[in-house]
Amino acid sequence: MSTTVLITGASTGLGAAFARGFAAKGCALVLVARDKDRLTSVAEDLGREFGVATEVLPADLLDPAGLDTVARRLADPGRPVDVLVNNAGFGLPAPFPYSPVEDEERMLDLLVKVPLRLTHAVVPGLRERRRGAVLNVSSVAGLLPTGTYGAAKAWVTAFSESLRVDLAPYGVRVLAVVPGFTRTEFQQRAGMDVSALRDTVWLRPEAVVAQALKDLALRRPVSITGWRYKAYATAVRHLPRTLVAQKMARKRRPPQAR
Repeated sequence: MSTTVLITGASTGLGAAFARGFAAKGCALVLVARDKDRLTSVAEDLGREFGVATEVLPADLLDPAGLDTVARRLADPGRPVDVLVNNAGFGLPAPFPYSPVEDEERMLDLLVKVPLRLTHAVVPGLRERRRGAVLNVSSVAGLLPTGTYGAAKAWVTAFSESLRVDLAPYGVRVLAVVPGFTRTEFQQRAGMDVSALRDTVWLRPEAVVAQALKDLALRRPVSITGWRYKAYATAVRHLPRTLVAQKMARKRRPPQAR
């Protein structure tokens, strides 16, 4: 039985890596992103390399019409989607008190409202067919008090773990993918200065996807790549939350406000 995977933010970074990972398994792809040209290039390359069917669905998920288009595609019983990968997202260069509230609202919509809406669209079909999966890309930023981006990602992880319990009786798997710093265009687009980070903290998108697909097959609730980030996730459970929040706040404060 053929498996169809819909991936948001599929034109670059983790989204493109997920597309390649699922294509290597022979899955048909529905690729969603704003940039039609880049999306088409990714689809054509994967189609040639792996011989899989690819569908390009250009959409701005922050535009109600674009979000409706993708939600309708996920809910279409005539063209069932078996796996949803909620990957689209962005970050902001400054912490909450120093960012325009409009930018904060857009980020919150993309990180929380969009995966909520798309998951709600795909779940009835998955439940009826008693198969399939939802992968929600979260972040290790959600493990500690790390601003509004981290707060949104904490929601993604909690939502995924809760949904996993709700859908388990129907044979539907749910996985929270929790990467650390990954070499993509994310930091550049967000205007983040990551020059001080050592090479050892960086992950490759392909490694994150390989770990996620392994964890999905093993029906694990959360996927964390690399021993450093796994150790970090274990350690933060025992750190005093108030002290950590104070330290994180100092790190997030813009230079002119220090």
